[in-house]
Amino acid sequence: MSLLGSRSQQVFAVGVSHHTVPVELLERLAFSGGAGARVMGEVASHDAIDEVVLLSTCNRTELYLVVTDCLEAERVALATLCLEAGVAPTELRLQPLWDADGVRHLFRVAAGLESMVVGETEIQGQVRRAYKLALLEGVSGPITGRLFRGALEAGKRVRRATGSVPSPPSVASIAVELGARSLGGLVGRRALIIGTGENAELTGRSLSARGARVTLVANRRRGHAETLARSLGGRAVGFDELRPQLARADLAFGCTASPRQVLAADDLARVMEQRRGRPLLLIDTAVPRDIDPAARDLAQISLYDIDDLKRAVDESAPLHPAGLERADRILEHEVARLMAWLAGLEATPAISALREHADRAVQVILREHEPFWESPSAHDRERLRLVAHAVVNRLLHEPTMRLKHASGNGSSRADVQALMELFGVAAPGRVQRPRQQIGRPLEAPGASVPPAAVSDDL
Repeated sequence: MSLLGSRSQQVFAVGVSHHTVPVELLERLAFSGGAGARVMGEVASHDAIDEVVLLSTCNRTELYLVVTDCLEAERVALATLCLEAGVAPTELRLQPLWDADGVRHLFRVAAGLESMVVGETEIQGQVRRAYKLALLEGVSGPITGRLFRGALEAGKRVRRATGSVPSPPSVASIAVELGARSLGGLVGRRALIIGTGENAELTGRSLSARGARVTLVANRRRGHAETLARSLGGRAVGFDELRPQLARADLAFGCTASPRQVLAADDLARVMEQRRGRPLLLIDTAVPRDIDPAARDLAQISLYDIDDLKRAVDESAPLHPAGLERADRILEHEVARLMAWLAGLEATPAISALREHADRAVQVILREHEPFWESPSAHDRERLRLVAHAVVNRLLHEPTMRLKHASGNGSSRADVQALMELFGVAAPGRVQRPRQQIGRPLEAPGASVPPAAVSDDL
């Protein structure tokens, strides 16, 4: 907990990922568009929480908060996630991360080091979009702004330093590799992709590069699907053609961001009747899942989801151990920089409060002794005032310099607390700002902020 108590702001991170929960739980906490905005608004409505950013991807859902009451903020965050998932905290295996631990975790996430495929690059855009959505919803602030800018910069530095891997794999490429191994190759195979978002595009390009014939199934964004299909040498069809296309395909990929299941087991049972015993390979990379898990029980269907892909991912090594060591050193440096900045936020108002305290003491002493002065002139009064302030400045110079030095090293909290207690000064209060005014975009000042990306359902 903060050494300055509930009036001090702290960074707090909590959530779930593919490391901690199976896909059955992860999909219950997948938020896109309006759902993510709703969750952030609910969390931000509590007085203990000043700033909120929700990062929700296929592999993780995490809240990054700036809080002033540690216990209350932790209770709110954990209760919100558990309520949304409909489970107890012990089932989610949530691990709250405070201050440097929370900062370090976000930086590792942005660098791709916590991804299912270590070194993948899609997470960079997902982190950026998560902050932009919080900004547009008015629940971000100066600390989360600095935190997420730092995370994106740290991720870029890691990628530059570990450039020995020119093209890191992605979940999409791993999924396609799994399909190729299962079918003994993809040249000439009919591949169906359900969805038109980023994951669908990556999957399509990987399939096309391996010689597969690609068909995209789109419900919305039909124009985008047709453009993408042409670039892949394939074609795009409407959702009403999904079943006939499945009857002819060799393999299909679920790649939507739909909150609802796209393919039920009953639908697939009817498709298999049309296939007359010909096997069908299904690979579901979506969270929430596009394909009913019950389809595993159908004859001649092989179904893989995100949990199954983890085993395939273990066989890839996108970063050499030496590259991981370089990445860790870079991230530790960036974490220390941000923590020093946070520490400075506490040291500066503390120094101001201390000097105001000293100035008030000077004024009180001068007033108390004024009756004992014998006909002082205005010049004498001014000299006494200057001497008194000079003594105060001389006494406070060393503590002030030490506090500023400590803040530069990221270790000022204990020093601030000790100084406040030593001089009997109350810790400075925080200044509340209207939420819609405290956000700041990731781009340079004056740049416009585009609408938050909304994932395509199909």
